Amino acid sequence: MRETPRSQGTAGETGSEHPQHRPGRAIAHTTGASGSGTPHRSDGRSPQTPRGARQTDHGGRPGTTPPVPGRPAPLLFLLPLLLAVLAFVTWQVAAHGPLRRLDERIGRSAAGHGPGRLTEFLADLGNMQVALPVLGCAVVYALVRGARRLPLYAALAMAAVPALVVPFKDWIGRTGPLTGETGYYPSGHATTAAVAYGAAALLIAYRTTPAERSKRSWMMPVAAVLLTVATGIGLVLRGYHWPLDVLAGWCLSGLLLVALSWSSGRSRRRQPPK
Repeated sequence: MRETPRSQGTAGETGSEHPQHRPGRAIAHTTGASGSGTPHRSDGRSPQTPRGARQTDHGGRPGTTPPVPGRPAPLLFLLPLLLAVLAFVTWQVAAHGPLRRLDERIGRSAAGHGPGRLTEFLADLGNMQVALPVLGCAVVYALVRGARRLPLYAALAMAAVPALVVPFKDWIGRTGPLTGETGYYPSGHATTAAVAYGAAALLIAYRTTPAERSKRSWMMPVAAVLLTVATGIGLVLRGYHWPLDVLAGWCLSGLLLVALSWSSGRSRRRQPPK
């Protein structure tokens, strides 16, 4: 968090004690001075950020505000956003709205493009045979590092994927881009990839030290996002799913990951300081 800018009169001080009187020292701005030898503002007003009123951080540095526990603001923002997007897309697909017609035009034009082996490999990132071992390794890593509840929550989030996806598939009954069979909305592969890789990123980052989090905190979330997006691209280019199928899968997985992230924040605040 940014520190409150210090006034020019205190910028060169290193401690928090008041300046001491020095004999023979010239006193500037004598108007408003109390005769104690301590410089004062020329207009007699108190400084905008008095030293005694400012908060200090854990290192004793002035000008910082107390840390805010958890991440409530992003979570409160993401939940209604994901629900709104999922509801709107589902309505358009179920009602054969204009967004569905646009989605099918884009899906037909994109299917079959790109190197076949590469797009097949990207689409396979959403297979259970690939995603589950990655999540399993992250669960073992978190258990070895001392986490107890979060690996269980991650496993429950992964188990919740078919419980959320299958009812949607049966209800919507959407056909695939290259087949007349139904059950393609939302994409189970896209949901599986997002939950597996996102949960793995949370598990690996859970027990890292503050120094490690400051240096490599961006690596695992970025890797999870790249793998998730790559899976969606492969599914569309191979003609396995329409783009809106993938988007709906990401919304469902986002709801699960938000709940898992909230659980991770609560568990980290409860753990004893090291």
